[in-house]
Amino acid sequence: QVQLVESVGGLVQAGGSLRFSCAASGATFGAYAMGWSRQAPGNARDFVAAISWSGGSTFYVDSVKGRFTISRDNAKNTVYLQMNSLKPEDTAVYYCAAKRTLYLLFDVSRQDEYDYWGQGTQVTVSS
Repeated sequence: QVQLVESVGGLVQAGGSLRFSCAASGATFGAYAMGWSRQAPGNARDFVAAISWSGGSTFYVDSVKGRFTISRDNAKNTVYLQMNSLKPEDTAVYYCAAKRTLYLLFDVSRQDEYDYWGQGTQVTVSS
């Protein structure tokens, strides 16, 4: 079992930045690919970013490319999501997720590919 705990979200103005962390426990963190997804009100949960076990491979949804950066520190059992140039449409509950695999050789955008999920944290971007 893997437990994932996201850091607290927040309220930020458009154009601002926010950095999330997600701390994992209960398993060998380096054996997992990690991802971030988000769910806006009234919408399904959508993929945002994913990272392989080493950090050597990353994927992003087109809408966040160039603005968001996913990274990880295996020594700290933590994955991060740095969000810059935030827009009101980035407002959502953000979730981190883990899949027991080393490489991103799966459909990272499919929510049912991931084995474990955090509880989610709210981000609100005001215009």
